[in-house]
Amino acid sequence: MSTNNLTLLGFSSSNYYNKAKLALQVAGAPYDETVVYPGDTDRSGSPLKKVPYLQTPQGALCESQVIVDYVAQCYPQAGIYPADPFAAAKVRELCTFLDVHMELVARRLHPEALWGAKQSDALKDATKKDLIKGLQGFTALAKFAPYVAGETLTAADFAAWAHLPLIRMVCKRIWGEDLLEAAGINVRAYMALFDQHPAFMKVAADAKADGPAFAAYIKKVSTPPAAVAATTAGA
Repeated sequence: MSTNNLTLLGFSSSNYYNKAKLALQVAGAPYDETVVYPGDTDRSGSPLKKVPYLQTPQGALCESQVIVDYVAQCYPQAGIYPADPFAAAKVRELCTFLDVHMELVARRLHPEALWGAKQSDALKDATKKDLIKGLQGFTALAKFAPYVAGETLTAADFAAWAHLPLIRMVCKRIWGEDLLEAAGINVRAYMALFDQHPAFMKVAADAKADGPAFAAYIKKVSTPPAAVAATTAGA
């Protein structure tokens, strides 16, 4: 099945936007992009005013995992999920750990790690405890052989590629240590798998190009750091 008239809304500095965009790229789906920064989101497309969201011929879809699953069903030949139901569920399990138990935990500290807004030691301590717990669960499930779910590229790699470097950066800026490395995850080696992959190269280049525009937007609207973190977390 091929779906036309798709438009992905959000911005390329967002890791959740890039997770959804990777699904479209890998599937070879024809789509357009509309830049939408925090505060400009249409509630009819994203009721919580988060990015990304996807306009389809049937209506809008929000939440990055929902978008990935939609693309995977429209383009089954792309192999975003294994054909076997249990194997596909194991990939979704990994996506959940990456989104919920790792990225959204580390995101609590984005105001300080990314924007320089001082946060409490109590929050940092609780976040570290929860992140270590999430990492322990994730590493019990992940294979990295060489991809997250095993020998083939899957939806779990969209989330891992988008999230792991950002989580690592938060760890190093807040605690001065790499909790991922301590858990046995070699982020640099994993990311190197995609250095020559056209879909990942495209998304990375667009993310880099968006940096100045996103920074200018933040400066213009003087958006509080906590609000930025919340509105860019379209899990």
